[in-house]
Amino acid sequence: MTISPAVSAPARIVLEGRYVRLEPLERRHAADLFAVSTLPGGPERYRWLFHDAPLSLAEMAARIDLANAGQDRHVAVIDRQTGRAVGQQAWMRIFPEHGSIEIGGIHWGLPMARTRLATEALYLFARHAFDDLGYRRFEWKCNDRNQASKTAARRFGFRPEGVFRQDRIAKGENRDTAWFSIIDGEWPALRSEYQRWLAPDNFDEAGRQKTRLATRV
Repeated sequence: MTISPAVSAPARIVLEGRYVRLEPLERRHAADLFAVSTLPGGPERYRWLFHDAPLSLAEMAARIDLANAGQDRHVAVIDRQTGRAVGQQAWMRIFPEHGSIEIGGIHWGLPMARTRLATEALYLFARHAFDDLGYRRFEWKCNDRNQASKTAARRFGFRPEGVFRQDRIAKGENRDTAWFSIIDGEWPALRSEYQRWLAPDNFDEAGRQKTRLATRV
């Protein structure tokens, strides 16, 4: 049986959802992202990333320039209610010839963390990868010590695949990397559950969920 590659790498396009909009990351997002990083508790959200929170707006802008100079495709997560950037994420390990791609470089600021904004930001990436571009595999990786990230991966429907020991050095510390994935055969059922959970009638007036996302593995 011949397996077809994915259509292409993701283009620099806008992906629209009900609650968030994903835009190619640009310098115009720097002020919003720096503001989110400096909220009380904001710097702690960089604990497991490869760099600490930016110390200035200029540093945030420089990071955006550096990100866009590489091979990964970075996007800003825009809260459609406020029009402000509240986080960022990236397409990484992009292999159209193998139909494999990763969501990484995730920094979901406190205004979107553990809300429907974060879930929809993930869903829009997965839907675009599988439904629009024909990818076979969608990856999530994190520091094996990052329990919150591993819990999130399972909630989103990613299946654990094991740990790469001594995979990286992050901030002078060893990083064992936990690998997770969703594959194309699993996606139709997950897509239906995401759509059900993200429907407006699943949330009260304060944006609190009425039912949980039933994808956890």
